[in-house]
Amino acid sequence: MSKLLLINNKIMNNTKDKTLVNYKKAKSLIEKIIQMIGDGEYCIDIMQQNLAVIGLLKSAHQQLMESHLNSCFIKAMGTNNEKRKQEMTNEILKVSSLYNK
Repeated sequence: MSKLLLINNKIMNNTKDKTLVNYKKAKSLIEKIIQMIGDGEYCIDIMQQNLAVIGLLKSAHQQLMESHLNSCFIKAMGTNNEKRKQEMTNEILKVSSLYNK
């Protein structure tokens, strides 16, 4: 295996780990929010926790996007398959559009 491929795999695994941590933290906070609502806690406190979840999910999304662009997307763009290149570009545009809604 080439040195560049090993470095890329290490970066990808690190990104995957960070993304997974963000999802687990978000899950934990969502469970906390559900409990807070059930306990009738102050609305502002609940909203602050909600914003923390949103931040974690945005961060995870960004990490996934960067990982995809640096692996799958680059790989597809390096081929001669014009149809696949267009599909990959359209997928990125679609996800970006959904993110910005």
